[in-house]
Amino acid sequence: MLMSNASSIRCLITAGPTREFIDPVRYISNPSTGKMGFSIAEAALEAGWNVDLVAGPVALEEPKGAILYPVITAEEMLHQVDALFDACDVLIMTAAVSDFRPAIQHTHKEKKGEALMNIEFEHTTDILKTMSERKAHQTVVGFAAETENVVTYANEKLASKNLDFIVANEVGRAGSGFAADTNEVLLIAADGSSIKLGPATKSAIAEELIQLVTPTR
Repeated sequence: MLMSNASSIRCLITAGPTREFIDPVRYISNPSTGKMGFSIAEAALEAGWNVDLVAGPVALEEPKGAILYPVITAEEMLHQVDALFDACDVLIMTAAVSDFRPAIQHTHKEKKGEALMNIEFEHTTDILKTMSERKAHQTVVGFAAETENVVTYANEKLASKNLDFIVANEVGRAGSGFAADTNEVLLIAADGSSIKLGPATKSAIAEELIQLVTPTR
C-alpha cells in the first residue's frame, strides 16, 4: 500500500485538561499540562501534516503552523472537535477530558458558610467514543491514562470505542505521564499488535507515534 501524501493529511489533535465549574471561581480538573499533545502537534507539523489543535487551559507556546482552538470545558471541546472531525484524516485525542462535571454550575460564587459540602455530578459526553462511532475514512487514536492494570484497561478502551490505536500511558509515577517532560507508553493497534515507545522525551515519542499512525491508501 502507498503512504498518503503527507501534505494532504489533516490531523485533529486534542490536548490538555478541561475545567468543569462549580461556580465562577471554583472548578474540578486534572494535572494535564498538554505537553504530550503539543509535542504530537509539532511532530505532525514536522511531518508535513496540516494540524488543528484543540487545547484546554495550558501554559504552552502555540506550535507554529498549527491552527489553535482554545477551549475550557468538556462541552466546549466536544463542540469544537465535532465541528472539525469530518475534515480530518487522523484524530489523536491526548486531552485529559473530565469524565464528570457538577450537575449544577452556580452563577455566583458560593459563600463558604453557605455552600453545600456534597456536590452532585453528572457524566460529560465521551468525545472519543462519539467521534469513533461516526468515523468514515478517519484513523482514530485514543490515550488511556491509567494508574494500574494499564494494558488491560487500554485494550478494553480500544475495543469498546472502536479505535484504530490506543496509547497506554501509566500516570502517577516519576518521569511519566502528567506534567513530565519524558514519557513511556505502549501503542496498541486494533489488530492486537503493539510497540513500546520510550522511555524518552515526549518530543521523541511524538515523532515515533506520528510515523506509526500515518494513514496509508
